[in-house]
Amino acid sequence: MQDEIKNITAILETVSDPEIPVLSVTDMGIIREVKMNGDSVEVIITPTYTGCPAMDMIAMNIRLALIEKGYRNVIITSVLSPAWTTDWMTESGKQKLKAYGIAPPQTPSGIPSDGTIACPQCHSTNTRCISEFGSTACKALYQCNDCKEPFDYFKCH
Repeated sequence: MQDEIKNITAILETVSDPEIPVLSVTDMGIIREVKMNGDSVEVIITPTYTGCPAMDMIAMNIRLALIEKGYRNVIITSVLSPAWTTDWMTESGKQKLKAYGIAPPQTPSGIPSDGTIACPQCHSTNTRCISEFGSTACKALYQCNDCKEPFDYFKCH
């Protein structure tokens, strides 16, 4: 059974987050658990925040990826507690975010009080928050004062 769960986990690593396509659902840390019960597979997921509009698409993409690999009885269960945290993101995922142009979460307690969010373009910490809300609710909009580029910061949860 452990080999089967490893196989399923490998499949899940290929399922992209629809809002940040360079990240997989495993990079995001939204996969809580994979369970096998006979021929059924249950994947337990937690949204990055309650009401996240991407979760329906993520659940469908997980289901389709597993069906494509021969798993016919797929159950997707969403759980809200404990709440998802950026601490669950993989370090690889955080590096992928940065390479994609989104500043990864930098502290578990939120935006640093000194505002030193490093620019993912030029790496300067001479940045400023333009808006607490970026392209999605889980990001804030920043601008680098050195290279002048705007960028999203993935807020800590």
